[in-house]
Amino acid sequence: MKKKLIALVVAGALAAPVVAAAQGTHVTIFGRIQAEYATVDTDGNGAQTGVLDDAAQSRWGLQVAEDLGMGLRAMGRVEFGFNPGAGTNQTAREQWVGLGGNEWGEVKFGRVQSPFKDFAGGHTIDPFAYTSLHANGSGGLMTANLNGFGAGDNSFVNSAVRYDSPLVEGFSMSALLMPGDARKLDPVLGADGRNSGGEDGEWDFQVAGKYSAQIDALGFDIFGGYSRDNISNRMKSLGNVLNDEEIWRGGALISFADLRVRGQYEYVNNANPLGGAASCTDAAAFGSAIGSITLDGRGQCNSAMNANGDGYLWMAGVDYTIGNTMLVAQGGMTHAYKLAGVAGSKDVQNITAGVIHSLSKRSSLFGGYQRVWVDDKNLVADADRNVYSVGMRHDF
Repeated sequence: MKKKLIALVVAGALAAPVVAAAQGTHVTIFGRIQAEYATVDTDGNGAQTGVLDDAAQSRWGLQVAEDLGMGLRAMGRVEFGFNPGAGTNQTAREQWVGLGGNEWGEVKFGRVQSPFKDFAGGHTIDPFAYTSLHANGSGGLMTANLNGFGAGDNSFVNSAVRYDSPLVEGFSMSALLMPGDARKLDPVLGADGRNSGGEDGEWDFQVAGKYSAQIDALGFDIFGGYSRDNISNRMKSLGNVLNDEEIWRGGALISFADLRVRGQYEYVNNANPLGGAASCTDAAAFGSAIGSITLDGRGQCNSAMNANGDGYLWMAGVDYTIGNTMLVAQGGMTHAYKLAGVAGSKDVQNITAGVIHSLSKRSSLFGGYQRVWVDDKNLVADADRNVYSVGMRHDF
């Protein structure tokens, strides 16, 4: 009994400072641990297998909230990612502070997610978005670029303000603004001209809207959005960036009982080669993306457009839930238009089939197969690829 009392006293003494520091504020520790046994078999490069989380979904963080009264609340979030099996940690994810109101919505300041990722399409219509079977970078969905304006796994935008409206009669909207000079002095990105955004008061921005409704067993979400990445004077001076990048998006998700059908289409205009839609990043790759099959690598970067060119991406899929098990089938395509005398066209298609089984509300198993076909007239992209994966995820 004495040992139990001593243990309780010690635990109370340790916990007291935490409670005092958080008095009036609700602090939640959250996170996700995920690992996959995934094989990437690229034609001409052989099969490479790993047991890790190359989809970049494992994370931990703190969610902070304080009730200010009158329907107003203060909020904050600090989140970092890590990769079980790879020994990497402390990758920055969301980091912001904000205010919320029951009547007018929420506004966040800092490093936030792109609305194209978590609000209108993107990850919201891809059941495998958080696994190695995702459509990002495989043809069908845009990868995140360096300023996070895509819909990839690492779509976090630095130095931004984001607003999310409340749901009113089925309608809601989200908007993001990023000062044009935000990365003008970045010691890394600024060194080679990858200054995100324009200068002299120009703002990069995204805006997206959505309508949701439920009629008996029929439910649907219809969404659309627009993204603009202004180029800076420094980019213009380099001579390899010509115009501001624009992306238009539209799509829908329709559900009937346990069946869901979904699709999304994006059109890209003036793809930015310095951190934009023409970049080959590892945001949606299995490790570092590779530009030649002669190099060892598990990466993929097949959503990139030709520099300063146009193109489109689309994906469509269906899933059916039986008890705790979801069966998924989907496919997509990326097409980059050719630029006369500069770059050839590129076509990438993929099909994916798999299953997601919920062990509980917080734990799940998943697995499946993905086939990617690549026809790149520039002869520098990945070859055709097969991906096999089985994994487990736990949220806390």
